[in-house]
Amino acid sequence: MNVVPPSGHDWVGITSLPLPVDEANAWAAMRACGAVVCFTGVVRDHSDGRTGVTGLTYEAYEEEATRRLAEVAAEARRTWPMIGRLALLHRVGELALSEASVVVVASAPHRGEAFEAARFCIDTLKETVPIWKREHWAGGSDWAACSHAARPVRDRNGAPSGAAPASGPGQA
Repeated sequence: MNVVPPSGHDWVGITSLPLPVDEANAWAAMRACGAVVCFTGVVRDHSDGRTGVTGLTYEAYEEEATRRLAEVAAEARRTWPMIGRLALLHRVGELALSEASVVVVASAPHRGEAFEAARFCIDTLKETVPIWKREHWAGGSDWAACSHAARPVRDRNGAPSGAAPASGPGQA
């Protein structure tokens, strides 16, 4: 992935370099958008049922992961057509505690749509993009207990395959 923002409105990619969180936030700001929402996932010192995590290793099927990230962005745009810019960026390789592993940035004219789109993107990314995490601790390492098969972003009929967003445009 190029750590320089693209000329279009979607910035998706997988990289072994530190994630450009500040650059993604600045890039997402647009004159027509009054809201920019950023979610940054960072490496923490514990996980479900395990304390003392010292770091993570992320692996990805990069070609497929990049394609799926673009599908997540496209699905978000179908649901919230007013979205300005979207960034979906994920790290691979060895990460230390507190390092950013994933960043999702969404801009929209209003905060509601930006929050909803960002939430949809991170939740759908976690369920659909083939990225695996190995946890490291003082006594060894193992694949994360929450690992699961990646589902498609859309089903064979072209409908979203996961749970619908809590509320879409114009819904309470």
